[in-house]
Amino acid sequence: MSDATSNSALGGRFTFPGTTRSVNRVGYGAMRLTGPNIMGLPRDPDEAIAVLREAVERGVDHIDTSDYYGPHTVNELIRKALHPYPPGLTIVTKLGARRPPDGSWQPWISPQNLRDGVQDNLRNLGLEALDIVNYRSMGDGHGATEGSNAEQISTLADLQREGLIRHIGVSNVTHAQIAEAREIVDIVCVQNLFNVVVRNDDALVDGLAADGIAYVPFFPLGGFTPLQSSELNAIASRLGATPMQVALAWLLARSPNILLIPGTSSLEHLRQNLAVTEIELPPWIVAELNGIAAEAVSAG
Repeated sequence: MSDATSNSALGGRFTFPGTTRSVNRVGYGAMRLTGPNIMGLPRDPDEAIAVLREAVERGVDHIDTSDYYGPHTVNELIRKALHPYPPGLTIVTKLGARRPPDGSWQPWISPQNLRDGVQDNLRNLGLEALDIVNYRSMGDGHGATEGSNAEQISTLADLQREGLIRHIGVSNVTHAQIAEAREIVDIVCVQNLFNVVVRNDDALVDGLAADGIAYVPFFPLGGFTPLQSSELNAIASRLGATPMQVALAWLLARSPNILLIPGTSSLEHLRQNLAVTEIELPPWIVAELNGIAAEAVSAG
């Protein structure tokens, strides 16, 4: 492991509920290891492999992926870069979509679709069982929408009993969908849109923390439509950090059950992301950052 980053420095440890599986709170999201529109290979596959290897060398032991990234190409890169996988590495994948050649995102949610998706992930990652599988609801393309996911969660529970999945999570879901899923099977993590501006899940984060369930925010700086915040930029400038680093540091400080999965295909950006634990946010800075969300709500 590099001297630059140690396991203890990556935000501390989190143990998924009801398991002995623990990870550092700063992980890595592999979605960006693709070409435009999350399709095909990245511009520089060699650097993508170098990013994966350096992430693990620096203590990252939680990688978030899906076989529909590419499709297939991201999982194939992960396997090429890291297989045989080091002890303790947790690979989290997700199901619920497919990517036809036109690059659209299509629901893939029947029981057979989900079974096929598990087999795709197993094959392309080179695994006999998947550590954690999130069922990702497609929603309306802009966020979660209500509706039962019972059939899909029950299928994942069957696959867990068959030994193909070890643990189950949910993604892009409402409070009611989480409650429904937890009636069917133990849920170890929830992955939803959440950042310093978009804070609809504030109460959910706290409720999951009380139950020891991980909350994994996606799009911590807005995702495909980056946040535009002069306040965030100004705070970052005062701290001598980037806006992304400040946004990630705020998430780490927000709750101990929050796990980060920032993604990049750049070694430089990877190093910046892993350095967020060196940023200390004094209470008055946290108050300013919290105010960004309040201003966004008042502005509509």
